[in-house]
Amino acid sequence: MRMHITTIINKTDPVHSKAIHLGGFFYGKTSQRFSHFIKRFFLFLKELPILSSFLCSSNNNLFIMYKNIYLLAFALLATQMVCAQEFRKTPAQQLMANTGEDSLNLGAAHSKTIISGYGDLSYSRDFNAQTATLNLNRAVLFVGHQFNDRIALFTELEVEDAKVAGGEVGGEVAFEQAYLKFSLNPRQYIAAGLFVPRIGILNENHLPVNFNGVERPLVEQLVIPATWRELGVAFYGQSSSLPIAYSLALVNGLDASGFQHGSGIREGRAEGRLASANNLAVTAAVQYFYKDWKFQVSGYAGGTIGLNPTKADSLKVHSGAFGSTIFLGEGDVQYAHNGFAAKALACAIAFPDAVSINAAFGNNVASMMLGAYGELAYNLFQNAHKEKWKTKQLNVFARYEYFDLNSSIPSNGVRDGTLQQSHIVAGFGYLPMPNVVIKADIRLMHTGAENPLLTGSTLPYKQSNTIFNLGIGYSF
Repeated sequence: MRMHITTIINKTDPVHSKAIHLGGFFYGKTSQRFSHFIKRFFLFLKELPILSSFLCSSNNNLFIMYKNIYLLAFALLATQMVCAQEFRKTPAQQLMANTGEDSLNLGAAHSKTIISGYGDLSYSRDFNAQTATLNLNRAVLFVGHQFNDRIALFTELEVEDAKVAGGEVGGEVAFEQAYLKFSLNPRQYIAAGLFVPRIGILNENHLPVNFNGVERPLVEQLVIPATWRELGVAFYGQSSSLPIAYSLALVNGLDASGFQHGSGIREGRAEGRLASANNLAVTAAVQYFYKDWKFQVSGYAGGTIGLNPTKADSLKVHSGAFGSTIFLGEGDVQYAHNGFAAKALACAIAFPDAVSINAAFGNNVASMMLGAYGELAYNLFQNAHKEKWKTKQLNVFARYEYFDLNSSIPSNGVRDGTLQQSHIVAGFGYLPMPNVVIKADIRLMHTGAENPLLTGSTLPYKQSNTIFNLGIGYSF
């Protein structure tokens, strides 16, 4: 069989198609530049008689070598360009990302172990309370191991607040992730174990060098309880013909008895510890890429009662796999081009059985919670003329956040106006290198009125406050 160069240029050759896919199909005009470059490259080769001779012969051993080199070059180039447009990842995270996109395709047969991590420290000044705190928020250790070209392990051990001591409040040592990744093909894989579902922006991109501000966005802490990890199995994939990525996961459900007034559903997470398997949850996400834009919608639906039917009936709550179901929906959009970045996110939680949950556990949960934020940022060093500044970043940003954890309350609930909040955050992040950041910001916050029935306080409540934050972060 004879394979012509023009056939390769027309992308009917599966090797070329595979390389084009690796070369950034999901990143809009980046892939167009890839295709244009390769077409010009092969037109050039066609003009060289010796190269044209063996490239056009599928029986030639050099042709096989050409295919391997071609695929290898594209995979490496794709990795560089994709990483330039996406969030930064630590080596351990790159190991996991590359298992299905590079290692499999290149036929890697050797095992490798990678150790990396991240952490951040912050100073915070509350002007109303006239207090300041200094805290090592977290130090995280990643360990990733690739067993072979199809199976890899990813673990993430986190220490929060620097110290955990018996009998003392605060501090936590916990696995944030611990899962096996089974690559099915270059586009699809399965994750099984303790992992973070694809919900919102922060959940999968929470390194301190990846978000603006000393504190993580509050909407993605209180409405979406990131970093949100559960036990289960997930399927991830990318379309071969469209710039679309998708995921579907089955995980353990939440525990409604743990819901606390003022923190949404956050305290109902099992986080891998003795999670009830009586109630389950399903989460799914779809991402669409267009030029410098990334769009995502995601959702979660799961049961919140892990009790057996007898105990559930005695409390008059619904049991079963999806008993007392809670729903969460989210949509976000991100844009980045020439140093300018923008993002927006909106989310909502609906809890139809809030009445029965409040009656059973007395935790005053809402039947509806809402949250949204928008952010603009610009790298002042984007157009720096001096070489020493081109590898650095000085990102200035402003973000507006709004959330209401009492958007709708059941008949047996008590409204808390302080849970309706708006925040304006402005500041900067200086990155002397891609893996180290120095941050500072001012947060102007405003809340609704305090409900004396909840607090019993007779002191005047200040609805507005100012908080100054200063922090450092790293990843390696």
